[in-house]
Amino acid sequence: MSAALIVPLSLVGGYAVLSVVLLRFPLLIHRKKQTKINARLIAHRGGAGEHLENTITAYKHAMNSGMDMLEIDCQITKDKKIVVSHDDHLERVTGVDKFISELDFEELPLITQSLPVHFCKGQTVCGSASDRKIPLLQEVFETFPSVPINLDIKRDDDELIHKVLDMIIEYKREEITVVGNFSESVVQKCHKRAPQIPTIMSMKTAFKMLGAFYVGLLPFLDFEEEFLEIPMGRELIKSFDLQKRWQKALLWMLDFLLINSVLFRHLQRRGIKVYVWVLNYETQWDRAMSKGVDGIMTDYPVKLAEYMREKGHWQDGQSQQNSDNYHTFDNGVEQQTGTSK
Repeated sequence: MSAALIVPLSLVGGYAVLSVVLLRFPLLIHRKKQTKINARLIAHRGGAGEHLENTITAYKHAMNSGMDMLEIDCQITKDKKIVVSHDDHLERVTGVDKFISELDFEELPLITQSLPVHFCKGQTVCGSASDRKIPLLQEVFETFPSVPINLDIKRDDDELIHKVLDMIIEYKREEITVVGNFSESVVQKCHKRAPQIPTIMSMKTAFKMLGAFYVGLLPFLDFEEEFLEIPMGRELIKSFDLQKRWQKALLWMLDFLLINSVLFRHLQRRGIKVYVWVLNYETQWDRAMSKGVDGIMTDYPVKLAEYMREKGHWQDGQSQQNSDNYHTFDNGVEQQTGTSK
């Protein structure tokens, strides 16, 4: 073999060996991220398959069911109030053809009594006649002072971002609230204004992470974010009954590349938690658990809690411990049963 080949082959071989070693032992060059959020069971929009999404009633039900965390979304009204809603446009959840940003808080219509479950095609949920209002984020923080919250800031709006972050700090929730968005801009603005608040990888960062994994560069990259939250592409095909071949092919490829236990384990060794969304069926939960994810987001808190108990993924008494750590709610009345974290 000529010297012209020996040198580049040696460099490539050395790079490959170093990459494999650091993939397995990333703490040789990275400091492990530390967060106080250790949630496995996450109620998507508060449990949108069992109560009207993003309502206080849904949140109370989810926490009584044994969930560890609430996943919610926020928007800003015309009079600059921060409210909890996935959609800015009100048609889907209220039947009113208006944007939240066009109305003052007091003008917001009530949520309809029946809503489709977004990630369960053909399923609907009926809600409580007594709680159909879109809540203020402040009300959620005051009602659930020690419950971890996964908060999606839905718009790249500086005033919305600043108000949300300032409210998290005001309520001393920096250690139990994680914020983010698909948008890289939103995540970077959160980092800049409140670097002490944990964040979720944007779509751009997630794809950068994925590409780096397959070329061996991932162990050498640093990330500001503490959470990776991703869909399982195969499950999205089922949830939305997609018919177009290119959509199915794209999601299958994404699933094949992204749902990888080796990738997840590397991130977890670095203190980056991996959550998957939105999974509503036992077969989906089986697959997620087999891949070693940290947490599952679901629209069905009761069903997921029962599954975790039956499969032995949940220690006896863990549900009670979750409730004791937060609050329990009986017929809508809050009762303090433990100390805040």
